[in-house]
Amino acid sequence: MNENPSTPPALEKQGKEPEKTQQPTLLERFGEVLLRIPKTREQLIYSLRECEQRHIINPDTLSMIEGVIQVSDMQVREVMIPRTQMIVIDQEQKPADFLTTVVESAHSRFPVLGDSQHEVVGILLAKDLLTHFTNSENNEFNIRDILRPAVFIPESKRLDVLLTEFRSNRNHMAIVVDEYGGVSGLITIEDVLEQIVGDIEDEYDIDEDVFIHKYSDSTYTVKALTPLEEFNAYFGLKYEEDEIDTIGGLVMRKFGHVPKRGEAITIGQFRFQVLRADNRRMHLLQALKLDLKPDDSKDNE
Repeated sequence: MNENPSTPPALEKQGKEPEKTQQPTLLERFGEVLLRIPKTREQLIYSLRECEQRHIINPDTLSMIEGVIQVSDMQVREVMIPRTQMIVIDQEQKPADFLTTVVESAHSRFPVLGDSQHEVVGILLAKDLLTHFTNSENNEFNIRDILRPAVFIPESKRLDVLLTEFRSNRNHMAIVVDEYGGVSGLITIEDVLEQIVGDIEDEYDIDEDVFIHKYSDSTYTVKALTPLEEFNAYFGLKYEEDEIDTIGGLVMRKFGHVPKRGEAITIGQFRFQVLRADNRRMHLLQALKLDLKPDDSKDNE
């Protein structure tokens, strides 16, 4: 019953303010898509991709989440730098013998070998080397005095477990050993993080608008997406391949598979080493110009 008889019911309803429709929060929208709890990893990834298609999460976020899921299934052996591609220092070397290696590689950590290639006695940090020569009052140098302990891990260790150990131990490099205790490679925290967040800028990175960067008369960094025509024009070559437009495409065809970081191949006058790659394609190459005459090699060998 209307308590105010002077106000008609119709007018009373018209005097009420319309209720505001509350927009769902991002969390509510995300939960709406995931309302049906995925029972398999494939269903979870499908739901996440649906969230991206509905603009609930952006593509970068989706890529990182998929990276986290992928890392939990990956083992160290899949992303490590193989022993043959490791840049190392011998414990018997004098500073004059290895300083060039330290400078040219631009790395910050170097495994130091003992009596054999399978004996890693420690890790040399470039900053420790610099500190030693800055503060030392004499010329005596024993590399063992400034070595950091090496961490050894099996090839089968999962990447997510390794990442947790890297964070808790504040360590950035581990030596990978096989089932017989021999050194099979190394891995860094950056190698693991790149599986989650994608490429991390490092000492090899070059400007976005530059395809080829010259380090010396024989050493160059080349983006895999460098047009084959531009690569040929830069070096005066005649690399050709049917249906191939980039130097990365040419190198991948010669490999016959998607190469991992550290793999190398010689094509004509150049030795190409993969500096950066993922499971789908290459990103960055090192091109080492060999000391050959043009007549001694075939450009599109």
